[in-house]
Amino acid sequence: MRRLLSLILLLIALPASAGLLDNRPEAAPLGTALNNSADFLPVREAFKLSLIDSSGDSIKLRFVPAEGYYLYKHRFKFVSEPADMGLGPARLPAGKQKTDEYFGDVEVYYGVLDVELPLDKPLSRPFNLSVTYQGCADKGLCYPPETEQLSIGGDLPGAAATPGPTTPASSWNWSDLALFFLAGLGLTFTPCVLPMLPILSGVVLRGQFGGLRSLSLSLAYVLPMAASFAVLGALMGVFGASLNLQARLQSAWVLVPFATLFALFALAMFGVYELRLPRLVSEPLNRWANKTHGGSHTNAALLGVLSSLLVSPCVSAPLVGALLYISASGDALGGGLRLLALGLGMGAPLVLFATGGGALLPKSGTWMIAVRNAFGVLLLAVSVWLLERVLPGPLTLALWGLLAAGVALFLGALEFVTKTPKEKLAQLTGLALLVYALAAWTGALQGQDDPLRPLGRMAMAGTQASQVNPGSWQVISSPAELDAAFAAAKSSRQPLLLDWYADWCISCKVIEREVLAAAEVGSQLGDYRLVRFDITESNAAQRALLDRYQLFGPPAILLFDEKGDEWLDLRVVGEVDAATFAARLQQARTRF
Repeated sequence: MRRLLSLILLLIALPASAGLLDNRPEAAPLGTALNNSADFLPVREAFKLSLIDSSGDSIKLRFVPAEGYYLYKHRFKFVSEPADMGLGPARLPAGKQKTDEYFGDVEVYYGVLDVELPLDKPLSRPFNLSVTYQGCADKGLCYPPETEQLSIGGDLPGAAATPGPTTPASSWNWSDLALFFLAGLGLTFTPCVLPMLPILSGVVLRGQFGGLRSLSLSLAYVLPMAASFAVLGALMGVFGASLNLQARLQSAWVLVPFATLFALFALAMFGVYELRLPRLVSEPLNRWANKTHGGSHTNAALLGVLSSLLVSPCVSAPLVGALLYISASGDALGGGLRLLALGLGMGAPLVLFATGGGALLPKSGTWMIAVRNAFGVLLLAVSVWLLERVLPGPLTLALWGLLAAGVALFLGALEFVTKTPKEKLAQLTGLALLVYALAAWTGALQGQDDPLRPLGRMAMAGTQASQVNPGSWQVISSPAELDAAFAAAKSSRQPLLLDWYADWCISCKVIEREVLAAAEVGSQLGDYRLVRFDITESNAAQRALLDRYQLFGPPAILLFDEKGDEWLDLRVVGEVDAATFAARLQQARTRF
């Protein structure tokens, strides 16, 4: 009974894979602006800068990019005013390698970034520190270089108030909580948990099935259990925040051990070994649990708290992985809410069973092994994702292919024997994964590094032949030139297409090469006066023009009628594919 009770008094875990990869934006439906300003943050909200220490022989700054935003390492610039303050070169950690077909290899920073500026001589008087940085959004928007002024060692005229130390902002959202809830629900349907629900409900309810009392007793068990998980998640978030693990995860000395731990947890999910509490801890808890009887709300709550401490082999590995994930995020509130949702997900089937819905729960079977193995695959995916930051891009692409191939073989992709319909469906899925694995390995040998495009961007014959002469574009860089272009368009009663561009904008290059040069787009550009505003210099006049059009940065494509009025519903901000933009041009044609 002691062994049995320890198996059922458990719960918790999650696939710490929320937010694994950054993706390009999907096409928005016609009639709505693509990635409009509502989809992007103002630059100082996207990249929050604060001064965390200036009391010693160095100045420490902290950047906190929002989720889905990153900073370029080579775009940082730090200048003191006056210039004789002895400010040394910035000490920046290694960033994530990002290879672009236009700009080559660059280093970028996701998550919290701490920067140290050494002082060659002791700080003797206050001064202004000018901090210049530049970043982009994964959805395809590049911000112009931004400069902020900080006062160091006191308040100076014209300087911004010195920000106090900050901790990473809570980054949870409802979709995260839903994923954690589903993860907890999924862990219930593992071989160690689902068969024990009737026994556990018998311990808590003591045969009192159905009715309001059984509902209240089951909630008295589930809610304290979930609350205990929430406390544990919050503590791990605080622990991670104090160590700033998110910033330390830029280091290979932290990333590689974390990735190894996730791989070991995956092996536990595959049944290679059992991950359990030490007997020194588990045996006293088991004895305490055996002395606690159900039937009352107090005892049910006590059992719920004990259940958060006694975890079975099926859920202990994902639980430890979840705690590592939360500690790395440094988000106490988000960690607590995520594990609360996880505990509620694991407790939901118990509440359903206790209130008489046991017939709705699926029966035990070999399918539960598949659920457990799925969690193991997710943990391996997290391991590869962590290694992406320190390994060369082609090598990590090969690892994604290896993971896909392993899952494919497990699903019986190469087992050509008589199969049931379900096995045939699994084999078909495995064959698709095997094809992806081969594509990933081929792309890795060719130097590709994008798991979403393992073979790179393949141009189809006949689709990239532009129907517009490149010389037909009028390239300008000042508001006066833009006003002149509008005047010329009005005099000829011709609609105008305004393309916002910068040399440092990767997405602008993508649009120039793959969208504006596409046949279905180029064939329609002849209707417009084509104007390209080059904001590479990013001077004050150009920045003011961005504000005038309510843009954060390039790329953006604006369409104007022959009177110079913009079709706001056809505005494109961020990246867009050729087919979607061609459809917008067709929609604009109906308004000529």
